[in-house]
Amino acid sequence: MSTSIGVVFRPQLPPEELRGAVEAAEAAGIGELWLWEDCFLEGGLTAAAAALAWSERITVGIGLLPVPFRNPALAAMEIATLARLFPGRLTVALGHGVQEWMHQVGAGVDSPMTLLREHVSAVQALLRGDEVDVRGRYVSLDRVRLDWPPDPAPRLLVGARGPRTIALAGEVSDGVLLDTVIDPDVVRRARELVGDAHVAAYTPIEPSATPDAIRSWIAELAAVGADTVIVQGTDDHPEHGPLIAALGR
Repeated sequence: MSTSIGVVFRPQLPPEELRGAVEAAEAAGIGELWLWEDCFLEGGLTAAAAALAWSERITVGIGLLPVPFRNPALAAMEIATLARLFPGRLTVALGHGVQEWMHQVGAGVDSPMTLLREHVSAVQALLRGDEVDVRGRYVSLDRVRLDWPPDPAPRLLVGARGPRTIALAGEVSDGVLLDTVIDPDVVRRARELVGDAHVAAYTPIEPSATPDAIRSWIAELAAVGADTVIVQGTDDHPEHGPLIAALGR
């Protein structure tokens, strides 16, 4: 299977610019448009709903939703609603979130790994249509089942950097979303840890890079195991326009 290519709309840009990015990416033939839910910028699910409504073909990825922010039942309800409204066009990544931000809003926990395992496992089961009855350290659900589970369920990834979280992604979700990949070895090691699961990778690109340079870099990451390569602007140059233009048809 060929590698899918995505572009990030960074939330450092105002939400009113999202529609232009969606339309430009779809017109250029980009496969995927990805959204962040960084504190305290833009909501990932609300932005994804708008992006899906403004487009007809493109896949919208949310990467990532910090699990301390939401009860897993609510997360599953919201994801399922989008997946049924726009079947086959949604990918969602769940993750720890930036711990400083999680503590800032009173949502920090003593064991982020335990919370991530419990939360992702519950959301994945709910999206499959299972009844979930669990009493975990952080997740407690009493015979919860979605009335409108999606069919098929959208791809659910875990955002990860370290080997423990990458391994967890391969165990409890459909794959891993790697953050800020600048070394192909990061992708190679992740592929070894998750086996046949999906490997997606965010990679920062200076907008001044040539189309050939960008495509060559994408090919290098694909060669070591990336199923999806998602290019993003840098902190100094967060704009998506030049990247969409470089990767367009």
